Amino acid sequence: MAFVRYFVGDVVKMKKAHPCGSDEWEVKRIGTDFLIHCKGCGHQLLISRPKFEKAVKKIVYRLPESENEHNNN
Repeated sequence: MAFVRYFVGDVVKMKKAHPCGSDEWEVKRIGTDFLIHCKGCGHQLLISRPKFEKAVKKIVYRLPESENEHNNN
């Protein structure tokens, strides 16, 4: 399995939909735990890295590389 790197600002599609019906979440914080924000209703969720990586189906949107490097510094 390939290592996938996630960045703050990425929008990911989860395998299961949120009760509001949306399956897209924006990554707000990364580390041991991920803070994700539902694009449908605005609910925020703190989820462990292993659980997050297992639940992600794909990355829907990613900021351009120059903005990712700017956010990390």
